[in-house]
Amino acid sequence: MPVILIHSIFENKHMTTIHNLGFPRIGAKRELKFALESYWKGESSRDELKALGARLRQHHWENQAGLDLVPVGDFSFYDQVLDTSFMLGNLPERVQDFHGDPLDNYFRVARGRSAKGTEDHGTCCGGVAAGEMTKWFDTNYHYIVPEFTAETRFTLDASHLLEQLAEARAQGVKAKPVIIGPVTYLAIGKAKDNANKLDLLAHLLPVYAELLETLSREGVEWVQIDEPVLVTELDADWQQAFNTAYQHLKNTGVKLLVATYFGQLQESASLAANLPVAGLHVDAINDREGVPSLINLLPNDKVLSLGVINGRNIWKTDLTAVLDWVEPIARSLGDRLWIAPSCSLLHVPVDLETEQKLDGEVKSWLAFALQKLDELRVLGKALRDGRDAVKAELESNLAALTARRNSPRVNNPAVKAAVARVTAEMGKRKSVYATRAAKQSALLKLPVYPTTTIGSFPQTAEIRHARSEFRAGRLNEAGYQVAMRAEIERSVREQEKLGLDVLVHGEAERNDMVEYFGEQLDGYAFSQFGWVQSYGSRCVKPPILFGDISRPGAMTVEWITYAQSLTQKPMKGMLTGPVTILNWSFVRDDQPRSASCLQLALAIREEV
Repeated sequence: MPVILIHSIFENKHMTTIHNLGFPRIGAKRELKFALESYWKGESSRDELKALGARLRQHHWENQAGLDLVPVGDFSFYDQVLDTSFMLGNLPERVQDFHGDPLDNYFRVARGRSAKGTEDHGTCCGGVAAGEMTKWFDTNYHYIVPEFTAETRFTLDASHLLEQLAEARAQGVKAKPVIIGPVTYLAIGKAKDNANKLDLLAHLLPVYAELLETLSREGVEWVQIDEPVLVTELDADWQQAFNTAYQHLKNTGVKLLVATYFGQLQESASLAANLPVAGLHVDAINDREGVPSLINLLPNDKVLSLGVINGRNIWKTDLTAVLDWVEPIARSLGDRLWIAPSCSLLHVPVDLETEQKLDGEVKSWLAFALQKLDELRVLGKALRDGRDAVKAELESNLAALTARRNSPRVNNPAVKAAVARVTAEMGKRKSVYATRAAKQSALLKLPVYPTTTIGSFPQTAEIRHARSEFRAGRLNEAGYQVAMRAEIERSVREQEKLGLDVLVHGEAERNDMVEYFGEQLDGYAFSQFGWVQSYGSRCVKPPILFGDISRPGAMTVEWITYAQSLTQKPMKGMLTGPVTILNWSFVRDDQPRSASCLQLALAIREEV
């Protein structure tokens, strides 16, 4: 028996591949954002922008040292879907006559124009209609929607991907090129003439085959091909499109890892498992329950990559719990098991260590992109060499999780009691519409079609300067109040001049429609550098919802009361709703999102 045990341990060593699906491209201090905006303003050159991109890529690959496979091609100057459109030669007709640098044409599609001075070429090269932008599945990242017509044809230009591959290899990176798959690319695009997008598949697949064959000639072994549309509901035609596509691509000389994320495969599990590819990645954060049946569906020679670290939230992973679940799978699959984050780390901030002002206790519970890669390395070492090899790391992880679980800042009995008292009756009006309408009409005396605005006025340079001075301590509370009240009065007077019927106060005092409320609610924390890319150079810094939510005091009443005192016309109270606050936050993962949303709803209800 001892001999058998030793043999088993020996066989388990060095068998689980660890890899990453994508890395945040903006830089830990938003270096890409500032470089892009400098270039667009004409303050820096194209070469300087490209050099900054190369430095970021080099740094990001260094950050991923120790992984068995590292993504290449996940860096973008604006959007990975737009990169794919340019790689496939799918440019909107309105930009096809551009005579300048391709990067400037790329920015014209993304935002309607490029840098100052690059568009002075007459009618061919000026500003154009920017591409449509929409959310990347259910994330807060936005992509440029591919445009199709029945006449769309595709031609390969893989130069940018090949340049990045060459850079990575020069740096000694174990490269895994990452591309968006053909079916997802068609699915997320828009046919401008109502053509059937699937009719374009026959024209698209030869270009994908050419790309994969090109990568094969470059010595690439594995290619990650992202097909997140597999977790959506697919009709028979789109299911058949997957079979058609991957039958066409199966003999291109590279091993394909089809990556799904953001949801559960459900009825598409059999389809995904049996595609003629070398491996399948699944989001085990969202689809853990589906993994056992998926393993049974997989052919015996296919790799299964499990996304066991949450790529969309910022909490530390329960490493012991992951090992408890994954170790039996590793024994069963052997070197066919890979592990990774659930999706690209594009959706989380870069480095927790840059946070110097974040609450220390809350910080100890978090993991940004670099820390998630550390967790991945720990899991990989444990699976290869046993838990004793990472004993200290597992103990530290458990201590942080235990502290969070037991923290009174996370668990507020009064909030839980308030939630328990919620009844269906609280969501019902106390009177019928006819009764309410009559009272409102008598009170407000509005015309038949009253005019109003949605809410916020522009945050002027004066407002931003006053807020900056206040936060820096150079402007006291009284001075800040005076400055904001002056801006509110200006907004009220402007609306009165315009003859609007129902006014708003302009929200001068609010730094952000979510952060403003989070700063006044117990259960929230705020980072200094927790930026994530929303689109292009636009970055957001989601507040961190770490505990039970309560409202210690009024959040908007004083400002709205002051605004109403300035006018005889009705003044609207402006509140951000609980669902929006929830979805624009990093939300705690130790209770259902619905529970956190209900707590937010109760806080907003109190404000009403």
